[in-house]
Amino acid sequence: MFKIINYEDIDQNRLDENYVLIDVRSPHEYTLETIPGSVNIPIFDDKERELIGTIYKQESIEKAKKIGIATAAKNLSSIYDRVSELDKEYNNLIFFCARGGFRSSSLVSLFKTLGINATKLDCGYKGYRKYVNDHLPTVVENIKFIVLYGNTGTGKTNILKSLGSQGLDTLDLEGCANHRGSILGSVGLGEQNSQKMFESLVYESLKNRKTNFVFVEGESKRIGKDIIPNYLYNAINNGINVKIEANIETRVNNLLKEYVHDTDNELITSLHNLRKYLGDSNIDKYIKLIGEHDYKPVIEELIIKYYDPLYEHRNRVYEAVFYNDNELQTTNKIIEWAKNHKYDKSQ
Repeated sequence: MFKIINYEDIDQNRLDENYVLIDVRSPHEYTLETIPGSVNIPIFDDKERELIGTIYKQESIEKAKKIGIATAAKNLSSIYDRVSELDKEYNNLIFFCARGGFRSSSLVSLFKTLGINATKLDCGYKGYRKYVNDHLPTVVENIKFIVLYGNTGTGKTNILKSLGSQGLDTLDLEGCANHRGSILGSVGLGEQNSQKMFESLVYESLKNRKTNFVFVEGESKRIGKDIIPNYLYNAINNGINVKIEANIETRVNNLLKEYVHDTDNELITSLHNLRKYLGDSNIDKYIKLIGEHDYKPVIEELIIKYYDPLYEHRNRVYEAVFYNDNELQTTNKIIEWAKNHKYDKSQ
């Protein structure tokens, strides 16, 4: 009989041992969403999992099991090599699959007999998701957010990262989503995180905070395809509002650094989505300029004609306004302001 552990024991730091979470689901399942920080050692690859699943549903459970056993046996040598390497580094290897069923149970049983300290996560990834769904709203209840607002390009995201690097608690919603939230928000970032992964990363960020004051960037309710849960969105909207301002030159340079790095094709594809807002003639002009690697006029016009009009109608009351022409200096000013208002990290 092998050991089974609940995710709550992990989350509440009830494990004294150095451990690693091992996701034995297929690479596609792992890429789509997993427990943050876990390692993927799949018992089946994507094609094998699809085949076994099809047989399970369309033919017979018994046949699917037989094929699953044969396929797993074929993969065991490479799986063992990776597991044994992790066993040298960690005291406890915690395996999970979708529901804590065949895939994780079979591997934990095997490795336990081989002298590896293997443990199964109860109810697998499904159990972990239930835990996050149950606990994230409660975590948010205890937090007062300090919310950075400002027009596109004022440097809010970099200031947020700078605040985090200096020890203040932050929540990077765009980082959790792997998307910047605008029509051009995915440029240069690759695939956006799924809703489940987004929420998992939000939970990881907030559960590890040192205080109940958390800096966050103001966002729309939807960040790309991910949606901020109502309880979190409302808590942010009821936060302490701070505005970041910058001149047009600084904003253009910030966006140039952020968006332009061998991303011409992505920029052009995204610009097509703005035709209904800015007209064909403007978009055709921008595409031509990008083809000539003349980015600054495009960025400046997008700021003036598209992004600023979107932002200016929002009517908010700000407790402080910071002019940003140097991110480190602005960060230090915000920290000093936070200390004076007792929003500092010692609270």
